[in-house]
Amino acid sequence: MTTQTRIRASDAERERIATRIQQASSEGRLTLDETEQRLGDVYAATYVDQLAGFVADLPAEPVPRRGFPPPLRVHAAVVVLLSALLIVGWAVSGVPFFWPVAPIFWLTISLLVHAGLRRRWATVPY
Repeated sequence: MTTQTRIRASDAERERIATRIQQASSEGRLTLDETEQRLGDVYAATYVDQLAGFVADLPAEPVPRRGFPPPLRVHAAVVVLLSALLIVGWAVSGVPFFWPVAPIFWLTISLLVHAGLRRRWATVPY
């Protein structure tokens, strides 16, 4: 026979739930009485499984929008800088054909491969 042990709620978990309740109240999803009741119950809750019930009827927290990771931003900045330098070099050289197209092409390919590999590595295969 196994017994389930309940996990005690931390202050940070209570604050996270209380913040969601206050946000829902400011959006007009809860009345002031409901907000006060729920906040009192949240701070009185002892276990984590009790906290979930206080926000079960509220919309889920919005997922923060992810930007490009810093290594990819640095790579993109290097590609743009090198491309600009190549174009300036071409303009100064006076050569009639646009020779920077080949290096810029390969710089762009390297950036796309880098982005694709980062995306592949970010997903869990299981």
